[in-house]
Amino acid sequence: MKSFELDDADLRLLALLQEDATHNNQRLAELAHVSAPTGLRRIKRLRELGLIERQVALLQPDRLAELTGHGLTALVEITLERQGAEQLQAFEDLAVAEPSVQQCYRVSPGPDFVLVVHSRDMVEHLALSQRLFASDANVRNVKAFFSLRRAKFDPRLPLPRSTA
Repeated sequence: MKSFELDDADLRLLALLQEDATHNNQRLAELAHVSAPTGLRRIKRLRELGLIERQVALLQPDRLAELTGHGLTALVEITLERQGAEQLQAFEDLAVAEPSVQQCYRVSPGPDFVLVVHSRDMVEHLALSQRLFASDANVRNVKAFFSLRRAKFDPRLPLPRSTA
């Protein structure tokens, strides 16, 4: 991939998309202070460069819980017995393939992984624990912290301020 620098227009477009990706091209260009064709061309280039990974809808968990039940969200620390490249990758592959795992981080120092998992109830969480942690002989320690309330969730990445 060739070298690329982000200018102020790119930063404005990325910030706007992180805030609300439902704007049509005309409105997005207007808010970013570029022409519609320029905005469309730049967004296409930002996607091709892999800076825009995907666009998704963020569900409001408390409103959804009124219809489907609250479920359990847990932050789980995992320490492996052996931390060789193969063992770390094997556990990561297992965790990433699990639909209940929303986020998976390989961390240091401390535990080897931190996962954010969501289960329908404690029975489902126990089944997940059996699949991911108890059946893997290389898992040495698991520590789960159950969320009582989500005070903040923001998927936006901080961007440099544009000069315009």
